[in-house]
Amino acid sequence: MHKAIRQAVGLSTSVMIAAMGMAHQVSAQTVGGFETRATSAYVRDLTTGTVLMEKAADVPLPPASMSKLMTLLMLFEAIEDGRTTLDTTFTVSPRAYQMGGSRMFLEPTDRPTAEDLIRGIAVLSGNDATVVVAEGLAGTEEAFAQLATRRARELGMRNTTLANSSGWPHPDHLMSKRDLGILAEYIISNFPQYYPYLAEREFTWNGITQPNRVPLLGAGVGLDGLKTGFTSAAGYSLTGSVRQGERRIVFAFGGLDSERARVQEAEAIINWAFRQFAKVTVGEAGATMADAPVWLGESASVPLVLADSAEILVPAIGTRDFPARVVYDSPLPAPIAAGDELGMLIVEIPDMGEMRLPLVAGADVAEGGFTVRATASAQRLMNMVLGSAREAMN
Repeated sequence: MHKAIRQAVGLSTSVMIAAMGMAHQVSAQTVGGFETRATSAYVRDLTTGTVLMEKAADVPLPPASMSKLMTLLMLFEAIEDGRTTLDTTFTVSPRAYQMGGSRMFLEPTDRPTAEDLIRGIAVLSGNDATVVVAEGLAGTEEAFAQLATRRARELGMRNTTLANSSGWPHPDHLMSKRDLGILAEYIISNFPQYYPYLAEREFTWNGITQPNRVPLLGAGVGLDGLKTGFTSAAGYSLTGSVRQGERRIVFAFGGLDSERARVQEAEAIINWAFRQFAKVTVGEAGATMADAPVWLGESASVPLVLADSAEILVPAIGTRDFPARVVYDSPLPAPIAAGDELGMLIVEIPDMGEMRLPLVAGADVAEGGFTVRATASAQRLMNMVLGSAREAMN
């Protein structure tokens, strides 16, 4: 009885501005003529949910200190669920004290609070601070790494395996750039009360003042946090987030050969992401995209409407009229409840592939009574008779 229906829909930008919607990720590495110098990269617009770039985005690679974001997340969650507080003090073990690389310069006699350690990681990228957190939350760094890996998988970070809390080189310590983007987005969306720590310009501990290692903070481009990374295997890397006006993006890239190249690439990605794309409103929540036939219902059809107000990103230069189609199985069997997901609006964007937006029933449709069913049965019988007659004639 069911068949897939594809109904053409005309869309243009001459509709009202709407709120955030859902969009389907596509690769857009060369949209607007831009190609990243990074060996791996991922860029996502959070306002519309559109992936603007993915280059080796799902390849597990050494994340260096960018994986400290996972340590921060574990600490944020421990504070929120009551296992610790911002004022809880932690012990500095010999292992933490002896950590090399970037440091908070913790001493064995120090008793830093959770808030101190957040700053020590977010601002100073302290390897010693991450070990203190790991041991304080899980007993050992090895146990913490297992818990963090499990939590990463729960968040959909499928290409992440953590072997330590700091990003110290280890053959099993790997994250993809998409996973780093997922992690950054999760922190921004779920812990806005702690995210500002990642934008603090400097922090002083034991009389030693060190600057935040994230480039372009306060440079006027809207970058307001997250984390740098560098090892010989990872290259110069960065996971960052930028807000300009109503839009916010997250990005992660790696594999560059110098700090200067990292700064230049970050600025190039930011400029490209905000200048080469424009928001287009598809419609507000409840806007009807099609009327679908209903089988054995009190009503002969049901409106298919946008589940949420929806905006998409499109190349800033070029056409503003885009082919679109509504896809659903027809006829739709009654009963139908308003809000049931019944179809999909597929918008085709030049050079960016397809954007998919869910469509739901805009009204309830109850099962038809005796008359409706009798009429439908009679029509079906008539169709069978006519079909048999045509076959006999042939």
